[in-house]
Amino acid sequence: MPTRLFFGNGAVRKLAKARLPEGCGLIITGGTSTTRLGYVNRVADVLRQAGHETAVYNKVQPNPTIEGVRECAALCRAAHISFIVGLGGGSSIDTAKAAAVMATNDGDWWDYVYGGTGGGKRIANAGLPVVAIPTTAGTGTEADPFTVITNGEEKIGGGGEKCFPAISVVDPDFMMTVPPHLTAYQGFDAFFHAAEGYIARTASPMSDMFALRAVELIGRSLATAVHDGGDREARAEVALANTLAGFVETLSSCTGEHAIEHALSAFHPALPHGAGLIMISRAYWSRFAEVSGDRMAALARALGRTGATGAADFLAALSGLQKRCGVHQLRLSGYGVRPEDFGKIADNAAATMGGLFRADPRPLSREEIIGILADSYQ
Repeated sequence: MPTRLFFGNGAVRKLAKARLPEGCGLIITGGTSTTRLGYVNRVADVLRQAGHETAVYNKVQPNPTIEGVRECAALCRAAHISFIVGLGGGSSIDTAKAAAVMATNDGDWWDYVYGGTGGGKRIANAGLPVVAIPTTAGTGTEADPFTVITNGEEKIGGGGEKCFPAISVVDPDFMMTVPPHLTAYQGFDAFFHAAEGYIARTASPMSDMFALRAVELIGRSLATAVHDGGDREARAEVALANTLAGFVETLSSCTGEHAIEHALSAFHPALPHGAGLIMISRAYWSRFAEVSGDRMAALARALGRTGATGAADFLAALSGLQKRCGVHQLRLSGYGVRPEDFGKIADNAAATMGGLFRADPRPLSREEIIGILADSYQ
């Protein structure tokens, strides 16, 4: 993981001495909160101390779109941007990564996406340097080479070694005002990055080390951060867990759980990614009880169930954490998902991100994927 990483409260100040190309930077962000809370100005001020002027693009959507990537790449070319800052949640940082590549390579970002209607081309040139500054603890994109971009009804992860950020600044001070429900959704996204990477066929001793530590930190501190957002220690531990889970994504892989949720939120953009993962999690994980019992028991022990011996302990620990975070009653029926669309969702998941199903501990049939959706419906 070649990214230079600064972590800790006040770490954003380190940018003043970071090595970045001369010239203007583009801050990519979304919505109004990063501006309203002063984060955009803080980052711009630190970069100004280092002699860099900045422009701002602030139209990133919660599920970032190919249209936004294209706009940012065009702005980079027109304004002769030297580097990009992704400031915000995973949507802003993923947009920054994709735009950085598109700004220095021929064609469109979708030409370099595998799966679905993507072109599957190899990225030839290094992108513009990217500085990732997450304001949420969920995606781990500051520590992995991937992006997730939506193009119509396709929500596909892409990237590769040229998509690592050059610098990542994980400053828990930027995460203190995330609302409780979003803290929970994002925290579970990080949790499943780690847990999926632990049961994945691509797991290794190195990824296992980071995965178990991330799960331990989330089990210990996520509920506290949800119920007391001002707890600096809890926020820092969840932020660290998120970055460690990003290491797991780099070293191992997500699994079919993420493929299913990407299809869900491609059809239902208002569905928060982490909420979708929570809704399908118990049904998904129960499918692997027989083949991954030992690994699931280890995850349960990391969550604090010291005597855990099997899959049932993990499923109980998972349900307990969701209950402590107040998200245990989420169901797909509450987000407009319709049972008659389950087959279409399953097919979309296989067509767009089928590679993740190959990382599952055992193959899932189309009927089993539909069953997971049905079990998560109400």
